[in-house]
Amino acid sequence: MCGIVAYIGKKEAYPIIVKGLKRLEYRGYDSAGIALLNNGELNTYKKQGKVANLEDFTKDKDCSGHVGIGHTRWATHGPPNDVNAHPHASENGNITLVHNGIIENYNSIRQQLESKGYVFKSDTDTEVLCYLIYDIKTNTGVKLGKATRLALQQVVGAYAIVVMCKDEPNKIVVARKSSPLVVGIGKENDFYVASDATPIVEYTKQVVYLNDDEIAVLNKEKGMKLFNIDEDQKEPYIEELELRLEAIEKEGYEHFMLKEIHEQPRSIKDCFRGRLNAEKGWVSLGGIKDYEQKMIKANRIIMIACGTSWHAGLVGEYLFEDLARINVEVEYASEFRYRNPIINENDIVIAISQSGETADTLAALELAKSKGATILGICNVVGSSISRITDAGSYTHAGPEIGVASTKAFTAQVTVLTLMALYLAKLKGTISETKFRTMLSELEAIPQKVQQILDKNEGIKLIAKQYKNASNALYLGRGSSFPVALEGALKLKEISYIHAEGYPAAEMKHGPIALIDEEMPVFVIATSGPSYEKVVSNIQEVKARKGKLIAVVTEGDEQVHSIADNTIEIPDTDEHLVPLLATIPFQLLSYHIAVMRNCNVDQPRNLAKSVTVE
Repeated sequence: MCGIVAYIGKKEAYPIIVKGLKRLEYRGYDSAGIALLNNGELNTYKKQGKVANLEDFTKDKDCSGHVGIGHTRWATHGPPNDVNAHPHASENGNITLVHNGIIENYNSIRQQLESKGYVFKSDTDTEVLCYLIYDIKTNTGVKLGKATRLALQQVVGAYAIVVMCKDEPNKIVVARKSSPLVVGIGKENDFYVASDATPIVEYTKQVVYLNDDEIAVLNKEKGMKLFNIDEDQKEPYIEELELRLEAIEKEGYEHFMLKEIHEQPRSIKDCFRGRLNAEKGWVSLGGIKDYEQKMIKANRIIMIACGTSWHAGLVGEYLFEDLARINVEVEYASEFRYRNPIINENDIVIAISQSGETADTLAALELAKSKGATILGICNVVGSSISRITDAGSYTHAGPEIGVASTKAFTAQVTVLTLMALYLAKLKGTISETKFRTMLSELEAIPQKVQQILDKNEGIKLIAKQYKNASNALYLGRGSSFPVALEGALKLKEISYIHAEGYPAAEMKHGPIALIDEEMPVFVIATSGPSYEKVVSNIQEVKARKGKLIAVVTEGDEQVHSIADNTIEIPDTDEHLVPLLATIPFQLLSYHIAVMRNCNVDQPRNLAKSVTVE
């Protein structure tokens, strides 16, 4: 959730850290802070609100120094304010640290330290860890690295931390467990640390992704030393970053979300690039090839995810069951492990996550792994925790997604799931050669068809203007369009703060229809296909109660067009691929409504991009 940036080397740390915090602000924007070590003095500045507030606060301050740590916070323990903002310092100010995660046993550690006479200033769990490291270092006389390691042996919970000490000015100590942390290695014993690679790519392509229970001491004179929590030294595994700097800039768009919506023709194409050939009639997914027989013979496939990724999983359920005839269950990762699920070695568990760091999904994977299931991953971030814990999987190759409300990640995940379903269907013989080739051709055409919808942006913007003051909304769909209705409702809630609900269209009369009046916009996916006439009947029910009807229809539709208040046409495609097109108008509608309501589109209130705590 929170964002961490740190630097140690020969350059001025402040501009590097502040620029990095801006790039990580999507991870949390309740407060921001920085601590700089210079000539034995430790200067700490922190401010409630966004990084811009911190910049204003530090304009007339001493921000010099070649060692520093920074943090942008999504509040867990304690309200957002200056005191609870990171970095936190030990009681005498000798040690300071930043932290992403939750220390679950912080209260018992705090009571232990209070019994020794320590007095705490904040409400946070992080401050407790800082005091604990100081207490160990003071009473045992060990160096900062060992004090940190000994302190972490007492900790229950999740953490990514960076620690520095006035007494040891040439080093910083970093550690992680269940929260991401990456170390960038410069050319002259300078090091860049961050929660993800976006603040690092400008300075170096050489990175080390810390694994759970790993601690690194970064010394600008002696280099990097890596240990596990039992103090066994390890050899760092250095990787080459694939991330491009221009991919994390707005490139002329007003918001990252709008840029990412418009990137979908490219991101979908990148997702299936090299994985399908419609002309020659093949699909190839090298990431799961070694497990294809297990997938075919599995008792069931369980897809686990949260939020938007869960909606992608629901689309995947329709695809796998209809095309490959494999039993699929889709579970909320946040609930999965708390209901004592029945899992065995004949099950396949697929985790779906944009960041690859979602705490609930990782915990669910650990449970499935302990039961002997084969675990696979679908994620966007190379080197992420899910990509490392799983037996195999597929990257979506969507590129960085900075906007908190997910857009291109959803369509990329659905694209991968479509490829998997087709791949397994072909292997099992549950799809005819004609149907298989037709679907490959249709899938290859999706990026161009998405662009056709994006070209309708101005017309969609006019529709958004009509409903920007709505208080509630319903989204309806049938079959694989039902998850699209859920996703459309989520987007509207996330960024415009309008209450919205997604329902299977036929379920409307089992309760939600009571909400419909002349003020209620109802968004319906009414594309051509087996359920078309049924959806038209649902539309008639809405109009009979004077609801405002906005329908996503197939190009050339006349029947719904004559009934609805507004229609948005999408190109005709195979019914299995409709979710890839139907979701685009809802993304644009939500975006424009939110902008018209003066909402912060990229950083909606109370949310953060990467949910790394449970």
